[in-house]
Amino acid sequence: MSDELLRVENLVVTCGSKKILRGVNFSVKRGEILVIVGQSGSGKSTILKAIDGLLDKNFSIDGRIFFDGRDISHLSDGERRKISGAAIGMIFQNAGASFCPIRTIGDQIFESVRAHRDWDRKFFRERAIDLMQKINLDPATLDEYPFRLSGGMAQRAGILAATILEPKLLLADEPTSALDVVTQIEVVKELLKLREREKISIVLVTHDLKIARRMADKILILRGGELIEFCMRDQILPKIRRESPLL
Repeated sequence: MSDELLRVENLVVTCGSKKILRGVNFSVKRGEILVIVGQSGSGKSTILKAIDGLLDKNFSIDGRIFFDGRDISHLSDGERRKISGAAIGMIFQNAGASFCPIRTIGDQIFESVRAHRDWDRKFFRERAIDLMQKINLDPATLDEYPFRLSGGMAQRAGILAATILEPKLLLADEPTSALDVVTQIEVVKELLKLREREKISIVLVTHDLKIARRMADKILILRGGELIEFCMRDQILPKIRRESPLL
C-alpha cells in the first residue's frame, strides 16, 4: 500500500471565462495534515469542493485528482456517492447551518450513515455515543435540533457526522472561523486528537496562519488561484507570526 493517500496534479478549475484555480499540485500522506491558507477568494474552498465532487455544473475541472490510488477527477454521481461520506468526510464552515433545522441531529446523521452501511438504529447510536465521548460532545445532542446547539457543539456534531464512518480523508472548510477564540482552540485540539487516534488524513482550509502553524504537517499557500508555496511546516515557520493563543 502506498504511503500517499491524496495527490492533485495540475488542477485547473474554471467558471465561465474565469479561472478559479491555475494548475495546483500537492500530495497528502496517510495520517498527515495539510493546511491550505490564503486570502478570501484565493480558491481554498474550491480545492476541497473539487476533491469531494461538490462543484456545480457551472464549473469545469482539468487536471487529475487521485485518492487512494484511484483517479476520482470525473466520477459519475453513483460512483461519487460511494466514497463521499464513507471514504471522504467533510466538515463545513458552519456545521450547524449544514443540518436541516426541523430534524434532530441523530436522525440526520443516521440517514446519511444508512446510505453506506446496513446499521440498525441501536448499533448506530452505540457507535455515535462512543465517538461523541471521544470528541467531548454530550450524547444527548443526538436528540437535539441544530438551532439549539452552541457554535462549538454544532462543529463537534459536524465532526461526528463527517467521521462516524471512519473515512480515510477528512476535508475541513474553515471549521473554526465562526467560533470564538476559546472554542477555536477546543475544535483544533479535537481535530488533532482525531488524527492521532484514527490516523486519518486531514486537508484543512483556513485564512488564519496561526491555526496553520498549530495544526499543519504541510502548508499550501494560495494567492489568486495560484500555488505560491507548498512545503513542510518547519520550512515556513519563520514566515508565520507567533502571536496566537493556539500556540
